[in-house]
Amino acid sequence: MTTPFAQHNHSQAPSPQHVDPSKKRPKVLIVGGGLGGLSLGMLLQQTDIPYEIFERASKPKALGSAIALSAATDALFKQCNIYDEFTSLGKKVLALQVIANEQRRVDYKMDFSNQEKVLGATGHAIARPALHDLLFRQIPKDKIHMSKKVLSTDDQGDKGITVAFSDGTSVTGDILIGADGAYSAVRQNLFKRLKAQNKLPAADDVPLPYRTVCLVGQTRPLDPTVFPHLLKDDCQFINTLGESQPLAWITLTTPQGTVCWSIVRFIEVSHTSVDDKNKDASVDQEWGPEAAEAMCNEVRHLPVMSGNESRPWSLGDLIDHTPKDLISKVKLEEIVFKTWFGGRTVLMGDACHKLSPAGGVGCQNAMHDAIVLANWINALPSSPTSKDIEKAFQSYQDERLPFIATAAKSTQFYSTMASGGVAAKIIRFCAKHMPEWAKRRMLVVLAGNRPQCSFLPLVEDKGSIPPAFQPSLLATKPKMTVSYDAASV
Repeated sequence: MTTPFAQHNHSQAPSPQHVDPSKKRPKVLIVGGGLGGLSLGMLLQQTDIPYEIFERASKPKALGSAIALSAATDALFKQCNIYDEFTSLGKKVLALQVIANEQRRVDYKMDFSNQEKVLGATGHAIARPALHDLLFRQIPKDKIHMSKKVLSTDDQGDKGITVAFSDGTSVTGDILIGADGAYSAVRQNLFKRLKAQNKLPAADDVPLPYRTVCLVGQTRPLDPTVFPHLLKDDCQFINTLGESQPLAWITLTTPQGTVCWSIVRFIEVSHTSVDDKNKDASVDQEWGPEAAEAMCNEVRHLPVMSGNESRPWSLGDLIDHTPKDLISKVKLEEIVFKTWFGGRTVLMGDACHKLSPAGGVGCQNAMHDAIVLANWINALPSSPTSKDIEKAFQSYQDERLPFIATAAKSTQFYSTMASGGVAAKIIRFCAKHMPEWAKRRMLVVLAGNRPQCSFLPLVEDKGSIPPAFQPSLLATKPKMTVSYDAASV
């Protein structure tokens, strides 16, 4: 099968640009080769900090649909000199079209056309595999290791930390970063150690809860004459809300001529991973290929807007044009842990804050984690002690947690809007009749945090609303002048 994206190679991986020979730098071990871990690796590649990435999968294969990134991530791509390629792989998101019925009629639009004026940049939607491929190519081949399943971690205090893998190998470094997703093996080992020391909060000693399941996929390139929405320059980002059932489905168009799609089912009663294990059916049966196919059959009849009035499309048409190995069914956990670090171990992305995709900010926040964490790691003194490292981790969590709390609230808002019921109807009505000042404020809340990497040349932020205050930028690059949104300080 051919793919519309570039093949995985590392020819574009940059050489370190910021070298300080007077410093003895900490060796960083990153577990997880997803979007967050790769973003962090891409930033550390610009420094003289030694790092390696360890990924459980045997080969890079990013499943999923599309990711809508706001203007809040533009600086990352610009600072790493991949912005032009990033924008070529995606389409601008100028509006979200909401279909509050199943009759293929747009009920209202959430207009984002003013985001460039307000935020200084425009958001883009990009297929998840394309974004993963782009970031993967920024990492030198010798710095990423596949088929590395973590078995245990051993924090030896000022002697470092060792990670043991299932293939019998191990590696020792100074800092361990868990970027390995919702069921993070790094987090499980960290929490086990903290629990034995009576340092783990009871709120963190819980199975992961979820109230939604999702089916995702991406079609092969389609003929735009039969799916005319592909002809439009901007991404046709359409969210259809089920009328009589707790379902919502999203379609997004890409420059590669594909359609990314996802269907979310809302569960009335919250479940956990423990519930799954206690069922007669195994977890693999519930979440494997057969389960994905069963859900595909259940949602085939749901209508899709394609721009083709003579031959309306349904989800079944998109499913039929999607390779089966690119369709997956997943559960969408929602939790923000209180504990993000301990000793030489720190967590980022889904490993410490798993947000519902309803708000569309999970990937964005993982990338922001990478920027802030890279800033604090780069600012560590020469030959940092465990105490130095924990202090940096505390600064990282203190900086990121308020934004994560805001993001969690926004995802709950969108999740409620799509799930049905009286509350959903009220929220939909308010969203439809939202005044312009409220829309602008919402835009600032969702994308006002526009962090930058302190050890790379800063990008001019041309937004009429200055970016939110960024402690790591000020603390790790004190001699510069930065304009902040006074309301966020």
